[in-house]
Amino acid sequence: MDEKTDFSALAKLKEFLATAVLPDDGRLPPERELAESLDIGRAVLRKALATLQAEGVVWRHVGKGTFTGDRPIDTVADINSMVQRTNPLEVMGARIAFEPEVTRCAALNATAAQIAEMRSCMQKAQQAPTWRLYEQWDNKLHRTIGEASQNSLLLGLLDTLNAVRRAVTWGRLRDTPLRPPADHHSFAEHARIVQAIADRDPAAAAEAMRKHLRSVESRMRDTG
Repeated sequence: MDEKTDFSALAKLKEFLATAVLPDDGRLPPERELAESLDIGRAVLRKALATLQAEGVVWRHVGKGTFTGDRPIDTVADINSMVQRTNPLEVMGARIAFEPEVTRCAALNATAAQIAEMRSCMQKAQQAPTWRLYEQWDNKLHRTIGEASQNSLLLGLLDTLNAVRRAVTWGRLRDTPLRPPADHHSFAEHARIVQAIADRDPAAAAEAMRKHLRSVESRMRDTG
């Protein structure tokens, strides 16, 4: 197992994560299946997964598998308990109360690389061929904004909120069209958020995020 082999496996794994349609909880396929599909050995795959885990791209739960994103700071039991006590509109209320302030911090602290990543997420969301892939890139955009706050506690709280959100049944059916339309409301809303962050305008960034989340909430109520 040489350095070149390790680098190739890591590149294959990153490419897979960028294009794969994963379940709502972000769980990757079992190691045996993933190693076969990427045409690499399981030992090499485990090393690549360990590298991504150290980078915060994936996390592992013994007995359950490997998942994209950071492990939420609360225990699984606590999250399950919160899921049982809440509903989609309460989750949206929490997002509206919390995420604009995270975005305010992002406008103050985002690096140039993080802003570039936000724009990349927006572009990939717009080009997504399915709703599932759109939502993956949408989630990645919001998490990158959390990372840009440069506050590990805020990011941990955001991850916990998102873990609850993913577990709650949203009840939205998206049968037609198969992918977001070209004029999907989130595209312009996301662009305003990211531009305000790039402009280092914390008030505008927070307000743009608040308007975006209220727009999502309004559509949830209309389809609920």
